Amino acid sequence: MKLSICSISFRHHLISIGEMAAWARSAGFQGIELWGVHARNLAAHPERNGAWLDDYGLSAPMISDYLPLDADVRLLRQKTIELCQLAKNWGAAKIRTFAGKTASKTASGEERRLIAGGLREVCDVAASYGIYLLAETHPDTLADTAASTLQLIEEVDHPFFAINFDALHVWEGGDDPVATRRRMGAAIRHYHLKNVRHRKDLGVFQPANIYAPGGDRRGMTALFEGALDYSRFLSDLIEDADAEASLEWFGGNCQETLRNDLTQVRQMATRRQREVSNRHRLEPSHRDL
Repeated sequence: MKLSICSISFRHHLISIGEMAAWARSAGFQGIELWGVHARNLAAHPERNGAWLDDYGLSAPMISDYLPLDADVRLLRQKTIELCQLAKNWGAAKIRTFAGKTASKTASGEERRLIAGGLREVCDVAASYGIYLLAETHPDTLADTAASTLQLIEEVDHPFFAINFDALHVWEGGDDPVATRRRMGAAIRHYHLKNVRHRKDLGVFQPANIYAPGGDRRGMTALFEGALDYSRFLSDLIEDADAEASLEWFGGNCQETLRNDLTQVRQMATRRQREVSNRHRLEPSHRDL
């Protein structure tokens, strides 16, 4: 599994993209998922691009933004073109947005039709650039439960539409992340990994709190120390060499927390490989049967 940091983790830090890339490389990450705000601001520095990032041994797997799906089609297409051009500049094969701003349980049939239509419109534009559009599993959107997300995949019905699977938000929606991941299968093209101490603390991930410099960070916790069992969730996924995921951290001590989480994921992968190797060694060969 390829692991990236999210540049949004450093949204309130005085740190350059060069410093971020140097640190990510030294910590052992393989990429930087760029926040749309950061990608747009970096457009003023054309020397900062995918080739530049490649010199650090890193890639930009995805640019995460918020497309206006309910806007006029011309505006939506314009915003999508701008985002796709940024993605091409960074060599990113994926852009991410949210599936509207309405919870699935309160969305009307017309609202679902409009959001699915907007997503399909974005996919048409993204496809012309060879880029996938990912809708993130997230509260208060049409991808807030497994059932609604699967329905949305059918409603959009586009080969360049996929899912950014936020395991914690899937769990928040009342679904088992392991079973849901298996149900969605190839529709998933990226993962966000984060955790929380208790279900009662999930409010810390409300956007208004996340983006506020003085927001409450209590309840955010290291990946393997929270309410969601990541040892179970990652047990199979960790062996998938093609899987791409980002450690999404919004609290303090960014570098220390991200480095420690990465170390534990890699240690888990090593243990898993050792277990598989030992099991294969102990299994009788056809020759012995």
